[in-house]
Amino acid sequence: MNAERIERMRAKLTEALAPTTLDIIDDSHKHVGHAGARDGRGHFTVHVTSSAFAGLSLLARHRAIYAALGGMMDTDIHALAIKADVPDPMSECWIPFLWERL
Repeated sequence: MNAERIERMRAKLTEALAPTTLDIIDDSHKHVGHAGARDGRGHFTVHVTSSAFAGLSLLARHRAIYAALGGMMDTDIHALAIKADVPDPMSECWIPFLWERL
């Protein structure tokens, strides 16, 4: 069941944010017996890197993720840990001659 949720989450986040990185981890097993787990909703961690977050505060990034997930926040997700980053422009730079000098 959570595998299907993760795929739906992935589709919604991809459509809304066009992430360069998207990791979704099911943490539900850590919350067995917890009130939120009893109603069948899951606990998840998401790490999203997207240029859509450029210029947004951390709170605005989280809101964008909640908006992208929409009704799943009410029906499928009990708890969501979020890491929302902007791509690092230097991570895609590679200058061969610098490596040769090292």
